[in-house]
Amino acid sequence: MEPIDIVGIGNALVDQEFEVTDEFLQQHQIEKGMMTLIEDEDQERLIKLLAQRGELKKQSGGGSAANSLVGFAQFGGKAFYCCKVADDHAGKFYCEDLEQVGITTNTGSQKHEGKTGRCLVMVTPDAERTMRTYLGITADLSVDELDEDAIARAQYLYIEGYLVTSMVAREAIVRAKEIARANGTKIAVTCSDPAMVKYFRDGIDLILDGGVDVLFCNEEEAGILTGTTDVQEALQQLQQHADLVAITLGKNGALLGDGERQVVIPGVKVKAVDTNGAGDMFAGAMMYGLTRNYSLAACGLLASHAAAEVVSNFGPRLSLDRQQQLLIRLQHEPEFS
Repeated sequence: MEPIDIVGIGNALVDQEFEVTDEFLQQHQIEKGMMTLIEDEDQERLIKLLAQRGELKKQSGGGSAANSLVGFAQFGGKAFYCCKVADDHAGKFYCEDLEQVGITTNTGSQKHEGKTGRCLVMVTPDAERTMRTYLGITADLSVDELDEDAIARAQYLYIEGYLVTSMVAREAIVRAKEIARANGTKIAVTCSDPAMVKYFRDGIDLILDGGVDVLFCNEEEAGILTGTTDVQEALQQLQQHADLVAITLGKNGALLGDGERQVVIPGVKVKAVDTNGAGDMFAGAMMYGLTRNYSLAACGLLASHAAAEVVSNFGPRLSLDRQQQLLIRLQHEPEFS
């Protein structure tokens, strides 16, 4: 059997991106910079409002973990995704979109009635992204969507924090972690969004229960988790839950720690166009480095540069050629020697 580097478990959402103004968000009482779950009819109403303002800028198969796996796969890694889509046009688009970048999924011949989830991503002139998500059938993701053989064969299991909004998904997380631990598969977790840590803290605690191998969070999420605004202190506290902690600091780079050392990763100066997917790409690139036994500094350098490329680009992905060229360029840096 072909080896698998990483198995992700997360929401299957078709991402649709629109450019908006701060005034639009204020007018419609949309909290900037946050992901909020909404009902189908509310999302349809918002789509009509957005369509009146301008065209759809970008559409792709998304979800936080899926975005990370796309980045991972386009660097050359072997990825498998456990998710749930409906037997509809969006579901077909989603699966074909991931297959085109080389990601295998559990969907196969599954035919689920319902509606595939969708995430509206609204990007303001300052490049900040604000999301309104209708989960659709992905809200019912359960243990039935897990591919136990794939998890058992993988180097890493990668868990998306957004899943904690669903009780059945939490059961799937617990089961996936059991399979991973029984087979020596390492566990990586991303907090995904400050709202998950703030409003679903018990779910995040469930994911981290028993400790994990890798934890990704941004500065705000780290602060909520630990109750401190001191990033160094937050890192030390989070290492009680994870062997390796990566705290992203936006344009200021990232702070990494593995219990033995801390590594400061400088930011990469770019003209920000769209921050959507930056954290996902950071995680995907870093996971690629970890599966290739890169040094911690090299992992962080690749992740920081890849995230910066995403920020300078509209949408959560980069082209295959752009990622491959980035990897080639960075091979000459001292961190890779």
